[in-house]
Amino acid sequence: MSPPGLGGVRPPAVAGSFYPGDATQLREALTACFEPPRGPGGLFRSAPGPSASQPVLAGVVPHAGYPYSGPVAAHFFAQLARGPLPPRVVLLGVDHHGVGSTLSVCDADWETPLGRIRTDREIVSLLTAGLARADSFAHSREHSLEVELPFLQFVYGDSALSVVGIQVPFREFPTLHRWGRGLREALGDLKVLYLASSDLSHYLPRREARRKDAHALDALVTLSAEDLYRRVESEGITMCGVAPVTVLLSALEGTPARAEVLCYQDSADAEPMDRVVGYASVAIREPTPGA
Repeated sequence: MSPPGLGGVRPPAVAGSFYPGDATQLREALTACFEPPRGPGGLFRSAPGPSASQPVLAGVVPHAGYPYSGPVAAHFFAQLARGPLPPRVVLLGVDHHGVGSTLSVCDADWETPLGRIRTDREIVSLLTAGLARADSFAHSREHSLEVELPFLQFVYGDSALSVVGIQVPFREFPTLHRWGRGLREALGDLKVLYLASSDLSHYLPRREARRKDAHALDALVTLSAEDLYRRVESEGITMCGVAPVTVLLSALEGTPARAEVLCYQDSADAEPMDRVVGYASVAIREPTPGA
């Protein structure tokens, strides 16, 4: 059920804190995220790589305030901008507030200072037929998906974006794996871009954070949902979005793909601090022909 007053629109919850609440200032902040030395160097000038020309199937991006994680996220969105508008974007986020009892789908449209983004009602119907629950209230205060939406609007302008936001509570691996496989089955042959939102280590000394984050990313790029989940669990890596990323990798299980870490930074790259939060952007693409 949507909370009273929400109706068909999920209003921004963290505009003015995680990112500017004014449209002009927000565009300026997004532009700054793409600028060097921390950003990719321009919206359409991503660093070339061996698989840069292959279509992007999915991604993992961070969700902290823009001064901290925005330039890292920009590395992924700059790669995304090289291709056409995805027909649909399925966003998988964290349940930071412990509101959702299961997979919670936002069935309202999303509002940001840059305008409204349409929620894909067809996918909502497919997912709520048995896999997930329509629950806009679970999304009402959550920032992990909201902060990604202005990047999509910045990249694609006034194009007809169509998204579905899914909040993923933390559960044991078998449940997350079942949800991911169920997501893939529910969507069938629909062409979608999967986008999972996660930061990495939280409030550790920089050397320790970077060591642990490297272990998590080594597992992530193997595209094994279980390897990632078990490594994060066994090494005590405080990756807040391990649940949505596990669901994403489970949904892609069996799909020919390759992953690459586009950028890794931590919060001390934004300003001096003794304990840091780690951020990475990862692109998952179709494999290079002949590889």
